[in-house]
Amino acid sequence: MPGETSPAGNGPGPARGPLPELRASHADRDRTVDLLRVAAGDGRLTSDELDERLEAALSARTVVELAELTADLPPVSVFAGGAVEARDLLRIEHRFSAVKRVGPWVVPRRLELCVEWCDVTLDFTQAVITHDTLQIDMDMRGKNLTLVVGPGIVVDPYGLSLEFSKVRNRQVPAPGAPIALRIELTGKKSFGRVVVRHPRRTAGRRLLRRPGALPAGE
Repeated sequence: MPGETSPAGNGPGPARGPLPELRASHADRDRTVDLLRVAAGDGRLTSDELDERLEAALSARTVVELAELTADLPPVSVFAGGAVEARDLLRIEHRFSAVKRVGPWVVPRRLELCVEWCDVTLDFTQAVITHDTLQIDMDMRGKNLTLVVGPGIVVDPYGLSLEFSKVRNRQVPAPGAPIALRIELTGKKSFGRVVVRHPRRTAGRRLLRRPGALPAGE
């Protein structure tokens, strides 16, 4: 028709369809994963919701898909100062009493673990991860090191020298699954064990997984 213009306003022309959705980058996925972990540490997401959204974030193809995962969360980090910045090196020296890193702790780029006869627990399920690799250089004697991992986190223990010790790796990564964090273990572990596991199920979740268990609400 005379006077009809294109959507861009550049004169006559056929109407254009919707623009394709913008593809997500690795950095886009990483930022979404960080926000989800912090939100879970602040109590805004349950562990089940966190697992579900992390899996969706790591496999998201577009920015719109990522935005939908954080639409009901505050856009500002709960950490003072806004952006979360990881330390290059964190050194832990301890004897006889337990060491724990749980909740929304910021994972460093490298961790030196120098401990004697104390259990160490590093829980990554709600940790703030700002890069794709963590090297843990160990000089650990006695007791156990427990690494609690979630979707997209894998542990490589093959650089670790063992003396009267062993590794129990309970993680089963899906073939071809995207990796958000690779943890590389190096150094020496003598006596005790290194245990890699997923978060423990609550009593309610264990009951629901039993054969013949009724769905919630029945």
